[in-house]
Amino acid sequence: MNRRQLGLGVASATLALGSAARAQQVYMQRSPEATAFYNSFTDQIGRLPQDQQPDVRAFYELNGWRPVWTRERLRDLNAVAARAERHGLSGADQFDFVGLAADPATSDLRTTAAALAYARILAEGKVRPETVEELWEMQKNRVDLPRGLNDALSRGVLLDWYEGLAPTDIGYTNLSAGYVRYSRLANQGGWPAFAAGATIEPGASDRRVPALIDRLTAEGDLSAADGARLKAQGLVYDSELQAAVRSFQTRHGLGADGRVGPATQRSLGASAQDRARQIALNLERRRWLKRDVAPERIEVNTAAAIMVYWKDAKPVHSNRVVVGSHDNQTPSLEKPFASVVANPPWYVPAGIARREILPKGPGYLAANDMYVSNGTVIQRAGPKSALGYVKFELRDSYAIFLHDTPSKAAFNLSMRQRSHGCVRVQGAVEFARLLLSPDPAKLEQFDVAQDSRETTRVTTGREISVRLLYWTAFVDGQGRVAFREDVYDRDAKLAQALGIAVSLPRVVDDGRKDENDVGP
Repeated sequence: MNRRQLGLGVASATLALGSAARAQQVYMQRSPEATAFYNSFTDQIGRLPQDQQPDVRAFYELNGWRPVWTRERLRDLNAVAARAERHGLSGADQFDFVGLAADPATSDLRTTAAALAYARILAEGKVRPETVEELWEMQKNRVDLPRGLNDALSRGVLLDWYEGLAPTDIGYTNLSAGYVRYSRLANQGGWPAFAAGATIEPGASDRRVPALIDRLTAEGDLSAADGARLKAQGLVYDSELQAAVRSFQTRHGLGADGRVGPATQRSLGASAQDRARQIALNLERRRWLKRDVAPERIEVNTAAAIMVYWKDAKPVHSNRVVVGSHDNQTPSLEKPFASVVANPPWYVPAGIARREILPKGPGYLAANDMYVSNGTVIQRAGPKSALGYVKFELRDSYAIFLHDTPSKAAFNLSMRQRSHGCVRVQGAVEFARLLLSPDPAKLEQFDVAQDSRETTRVTTGREISVRLLYWTAFVDGQGRVAFREDVYDRDAKLAQALGIAVSLPRVVDDGRKDENDVGP
């Protein structure tokens, strides 16, 4: 052990002794009841899971080593546990607080441990995000749970305290309501299975039409009355039913063409239980995140390939985006940006240059306005630049940024996960103008640069937070639960970590790879 390690060890030991001494001092000043409880506590604490012990010890230090769980408080705690379904939590997470009270000798300590463990799931999630995503750098939610529980008990507001631990924003609460709905659908038997087969074309007659109607009715794409009426009309796939299918396709991020083809049939094949469990995974992801978010921010949902710009805490603008492919995934990041670059050159990352550009030879470089300088491939600013006419610079973002692109066709695809990891923004120049519009001088500077095609950096005059998220279930602008397939296989990994069995449709790619598209 070196001197620094020895010093750290001594310091840690000193802190531990200090904490023990403080605890000893507290309990010596307490009543015989507190002294007896402290002695019992020291015998029992080691039997708890290691990760629960610090919170439990901190709680009892705060409350003076007194038992806390009266019959009334246990009743409130069980009322809290009864609401677990709203958070998409499985039976294993719905603690039986009454059962814990069965052994009087250990009930108070075990109940406190369970109450704090459940509170941590609501406040911060059950799984550490870094264990299920290769790169996750968001602002985590952090709560002093021992102090919060002690305060809630002393003020008699246990239910209110627990209600405030999970996210309270409309995105979470609406998705929570969606989970309850889909879970109850599953418990009632779900919807009829839809048999895969040939594409159902508009105007055709097909024996699967009744099952299709039942499926669309169950999720609300058709009303119950309209569904019953259409079933009575026979097996024809008419215009009214096509409109309901287009609604279903839009909710699932599919091409809304009204044809019941392979991609639509795969989504129709998901069970109600699987969709409920997919919602539960996304509720867990939301619990990881810090509750206070910037009122002005850009959020990119990489699973849906959609960007939303928030101003004054309201969504004011949305765009389609192209994000990283399965093999070049856009990570989960939260970074600020404060400048845009008009007419940016592209400094090609070494890996892309080595694999996709240099093997094509000098002719390819010349045809695409590229040259090599000090071993780096650089693409000049201009109409062929892979960054288009504007780049949004993120700070310390692992070379991940938002930008324009000359490859516009990909925005028309339903599956838009096909970049090298950066985020390509539809209508990027106009979006940049929107961000700069609060300062007319900066907007003019940007417009002059666009007219002259000179490379120009324009500061926004403020930091704007950019959040890159992965949400495969969310509530859309019409209040409906929308789903996206698990392009990055992150649902599967999170489900395994949570012990949830889920079987989701595989993605159907609706576009060929453009061999000339080598942008970031």
